[in-house]
Amino acid sequence: MEAPWRSLSAEELEKQYSPSQWVVRLGAEEALEAYLQTGIEATRKARVTRRSQLDVPYGDGDGEKVDIYFPDVASEALPFLLFFHGGYWQSGSKDESAFMVNPLTAHGVATVIVAYDIAPKGTIDKMVEQAACSVAFVQKRFPDNKGIFLCGHSAGAQLAAMMLSVNWSKHGVTPNLKGLFLLSGIYDLEPLVSTSQNSPLHMTLEDAGRNSPQRHLEVAPVTPVCPILVAVGQHDSPEFHRQSWEFYQTLCRTGCKASFEELPSKDHFEIICNLTQEDDRLNQIILKTIFQ
Repeated sequence: MEAPWRSLSAEELEKQYSPSQWVVRLGAEEALEAYLQTGIEATRKARVTRRSQLDVPYGDGDGEKVDIYFPDVASEALPFLLFFHGGYWQSGSKDESAFMVNPLTAHGVATVIVAYDIAPKGTIDKMVEQAACSVAFVQKRFPDNKGIFLCGHSAGAQLAAMMLSVNWSKHGVTPNLKGLFLLSGIYDLEPLVSTSQNSPLHMTLEDAGRNSPQRHLEVAPVTPVCPILVAVGQHDSPEFHRQSWEFYQTLCRTGCKASFEELPSKDHFEIICNLTQEDDRLNQIILKTIFQ
């Protein structure tokens, strides 16, 4: 059966993959600005109020750094959550992405915000490799961890999901992966190749296929025992809904312990902005999964 996106006009495809066009509470520009300001403020607050190690290199490249935020507990036998920010692999940074740091560290979860080389400096292949290096780095640095959890938003969800297919032997360590939280992600990159989002990425069809978690699971199923949450906002576009639902179904078919959440009345940006709030439903799900 032909994928539904193939029948869309170029204009409609562009709109489907422009998340700000689907926000109902604000205009597109206002939604993006509010998202940016929320991230900046959350990061400023986290750096002022939490014990942290900032700009820790996980590789040799200038962009290969993480910020690590710790709970008040003086121990390294903690659960660690790594967050990969969104921005269509071409915007965003760790310095404005510490959304969930205060709520999670308040409950005993060390939180790691990962930087990677966004386009045009970085390619999708490079970003996936950097994501894997960051996970391996945290495992090596904190070998007594109580579990490594991965969380990604939008483009970051693709990076987190790609970790299911990594050959960890070449990184010299098998991370203690205990859960993934994939928020408003893209799991098949092919529809993006002919949109303006691809301009700085220069993705070919081969690049898109190689870096699509959906394709990886279809050809080489993995069965991690850890829970995987696939979440999407009610006000995400129909294509984001389709991508999330199809990836969830593929996870289920391959025997993964997957769950699906459509977050009522949330749009693409509220999903992540609301993680600054301790009582947010998604924070509650994340904490329950970590401490179950």
